[in-house]
Amino acid sequence: MKASDFDFELDPSRIAQVPATPRDSARLLVARREGSDARHARVRDLPQILSPGDLLVLNDTRVLCARLHGMRGSGGAVEVLLAERLGPMRFRALVRPASRLKAGEELSLEQGRFVARMLDRPGETDDAEGASSPRVGDWRLELMPGPAAGLEPGADPARDLDRLLEAHGRLPLPPYIDRERGGDPRDGLDRERYQTVFARVPGAIAAPTAGLHFTEDLLQRLQAQGIGLARVTLHVGEGTFKPVETDDVESHSMHAEQYELTAENAARINGARARGGRVIAIGTTSARTLETCVQPDGGVAPGAGSTRLFLRPGAPLRSIDGLFTNFHLPRSTLLMLVSAFAGRERTLALYAEALREGYRFYSYGDAMLIL
Repeated sequence: MKASDFDFELDPSRIAQVPATPRDSARLLVARREGSDARHARVRDLPQILSPGDLLVLNDTRVLCARLHGMRGSGGAVEVLLAERLGPMRFRALVRPASRLKAGEELSLEQGRFVARMLDRPGETDDAEGASSPRVGDWRLELMPGPAAGLEPGADPARDLDRLLEAHGRLPLPPYIDRERGGDPRDGLDRERYQTVFARVPGAIAAPTAGLHFTEDLLQRLQAQGIGLARVTLHVGEGTFKPVETDDVESHSMHAEQYELTAENAARINGARARGGRVIAIGTTSARTLETCVQPDGGVAPGAGSTRLFLRPGAPLRSIDGLFTNFHLPRSTLLMLVSAFAGRERTLALYAEALREGYRFYSYGDAMLIL
């Protein structure tokens, strides 16, 4: 299997720069895995498209305002992207520029509202099997409220850190969403719309973009039609949207992402399937979580931890009966996951249909439902 088997041409003008308003007005390409036809609808039409007894699985991760700008002690400008939470105040982060950074060095970020203390490079002290050399700019650090954070004496800094990040950090928008360097003229819009309405657990550095289409009203209408909801948590990391850079798909290594499926939600999912309903993953991140937890009979078991699961054609997805997803990057692991569910040729044919019909692509783009 070659990464070039999942390539397609996309004019940059088709990459959505702003979301549809309202959220559920986005276009929706509806197709079955078997067959050659597709129909065109809107996300708001889902209550009429789905059936009573179906169950949607939502990813309730919340995007951290994880991009921080600041200064080194030497006076040089620096940017920090908090890529993975390792503890209440410890993170794995990508730091730019990375040259001459040293363990123990402190960075002043966002006008002194945060202080980052560099700890070590991932891979330098890891004993875990498979540990590799650190990537350029990859550091472990401790992030603390700084002198300009305005905390009261005796305040718990770990407790207030997420609140401070929400207030003073910057959203880590994907690079294909073009915003003016040094400022974001749509900052208010992005802060609202680059989060799902059901975002609950802070930890992601990218949104589970299929979920961006749902409104509170749409969720209520779905439930009124007898369509159930369950939730998983998968904290989307920087590797999720990264294209496969070698043509040999098997040589690609996935980044680890933290997930959780609670016993309550596992019971909802298994119960829906036992009653004859379809389990529909809202987004590739929900599908990855369910496939991480899948059992031999197709049911799911509760669990939490780290997953590096790479879903691609050759092994069927056993935990889901439908996939609601955005249109993804060429050669990406997300496109390969969709192809694992629907087949490569069928998936690329649906992408060609979307291109002919003027659908918008990527995070703020339109959606596809495959049943």
